[in-house]
Amino acid sequence: MADYKNEFGYFAERPKVEKKIFDRNKVIAGLVIFLVIITIPLWQNLGKTVAAPTPSLDTPVIKQLAEKDKTCVMPKEWMRANHMQMLVDWRDNVVRTKEQQVTTSRGREFKAPDGKQYLASLTNTCMECHSNKVDFCDKCHNYVAAAPNCWGCHLETGKKLAEAK
Repeated sequence: MADYKNEFGYFAERPKVEKKIFDRNKVIAGLVIFLVIITIPLWQNLGKTVAAPTPSLDTPVIKQLAEKDKTCVMPKEWMRANHMQMLVDWRDNVVRTKEQQVTTSRGREFKAPDGKQYLASLTNTCMECHSNKVDFCDKCHNYVAAAPNCWGCHLETGKKLAEAK
């Protein structure tokens, strides 16, 4: 190997450095420890499930209804999956369009697939039958950690707003 040279003369030979950049065992051990620490929260919940809630339909209004009248605006499975979108659509039609100027229920009707007409209103339609908010609404909303903003306006005075737990 050649010596280094500058304008003043020669320097010592280039030092021979072993080309070992990483210590393989330490790196692998560090990665394993890192992965174990990062995945500990996943291990704590491994195999654990929380049972889905079953909302209570045991309200005085529903009990008084005849069996033929115990139908919701839409089928149960559809409501479980899409009720929030339906309520947003109702809100947009009533609050955010010209339909808010309508003083009667005309223009605020919702026609169900079975042909029945309903007033597009959370308070006057849905909460009329499902008045047990704690047992009906909150059980599912807490299960999925959802805190809908509906309850800011559509809630009886003195009751606590829904909170995600």
